[in-house]
Amino acid sequence: MTTRSGPAPSEIGLSSLEFWALPGEAREAAFADLRAREHPAFFPELPVPFVRPGEGFYALVRHADVSEASRHPEIFSSEPSATSIPDFPAYMERFFGSLINMDDPRHAKIRRIVSRAFTPKMLDKTEEDVRRRAARIVDELIETGPGDFVAKVAVRLPVEVICDMLGIPERDYPRVIERTNVILGNSDPEYTGIKPGRVGRVTAARALFKIIWAARDLHRLAAGLGRQRVENPTGDLVSALVNANVDGERLTVRELGSFFLLLVVAGNETTRTALSHALKLFTDFPDQRALLLEDLEGRIGGAVEEIVRYSTPVIFMRRNLTRDHEMNGHTYRAGDKVLLFYNSANRDEAVFEHADVFDITRGPNPHVGFGGPGPHFCLGANLARREITVMLRELFTRVPDIRAAGEPDRLLSGFINGYKRLPCTFTAP
Repeated sequence: MTTRSGPAPSEIGLSSLEFWALPGEAREAAFADLRAREHPAFFPELPVPFVRPGEGFYALVRHADVSEASRHPEIFSSEPSATSIPDFPAYMERFFGSLINMDDPRHAKIRRIVSRAFTPKMLDKTEEDVRRRAARIVDELIETGPGDFVAKVAVRLPVEVICDMLGIPERDYPRVIERTNVILGNSDPEYTGIKPGRVGRVTAARALFKIIWAARDLHRLAAGLGRQRVENPTGDLVSALVNANVDGERLTVRELGSFFLLLVVAGNETTRTALSHALKLFTDFPDQRALLLEDLEGRIGGAVEEIVRYSTPVIFMRRNLTRDHEMNGHTYRAGDKVLLFYNSANRDEAVFEHADVFDITRGPNPHVGFGGPGPHFCLGANLARREITVMLRELFTRVPDIRAAGEPDRLLSGFINGYKRLPCTFTAP
């Protein structure tokens, strides 16, 4: 029997929505306390209707632990799930069983096929489209005036870029946004009706139905596009995926649907969240805004990395122990679950000097905002960096006084550190 250490859930309830509803300062203080402990804390899983919970999970909160676990997928496995604390029910795996929830050799096979879409050469082709779309979005922002920055700017650029790469018609953009909001907002009352506290069976059933319906609809969109591109390839990403033959390997219909879902969800969320946080950060820290505008081209690269570190759009990924293993003085047992808390690793005082300070000149900046080192490092990290860079350049060149006009409406989630809405104001040029 593994010896459990750490606080009771009532002290720091990382399993509960009540914890994630706390102000950011309180959550960061809790993680600082966890990092200071000798051994990783263990948290029981909370009961969820229709889902069989496990015993619980260890919280990996230090940069060293997150990095080491990421480098050893043969010990810290992504199967059966990397994106949820409980295991997915079998009927959900068909939708969410993407490469993010796989180990080699399945993970290597799919990544080998799809990675060709994210080579530097392919991204160079995409950059002109990113610039054109960013310019148009800012044109429309100036024309329509201040409002919700998330809806007017942050959500639009990544959705439009990834949908264009996939060949999704413009008429379907709102459909994609709505479905991804439900999937990523699966613990937020606005999208699924779930509220902090005990979740009843009726509420859980409705929430599961909404999530599955949204995922199924995106799968159907992918399947339809896939069938069209087999018969009539157009040069878009779906055409490349359904007609790819890498060492005799092709994507199955199910693999295409799951990867499509991963792209339109994960491909949107990191950029959307980082851009939203960027506006709030440069409003709250005017000295950093002044530094950036003083030398936009010289400092924008460092600013993007610091935004991703400081905001950490994706809070955690789960790993599953394949065998007994000792790491940094603690013994894990086969079958244990661990959660890699990237948000905490990115504030680790042992790695980042003045870790709670937003500093766009920070260097080096070995953050894990795109995941830890290893085979599951974010496939779209370079695309996200380019999108954030292009949009910030466009905004601060054309509307340099743009700023947040109030507090954000935060997504209630222990998985995504997102904003649903953020009012902005600026003086039109």
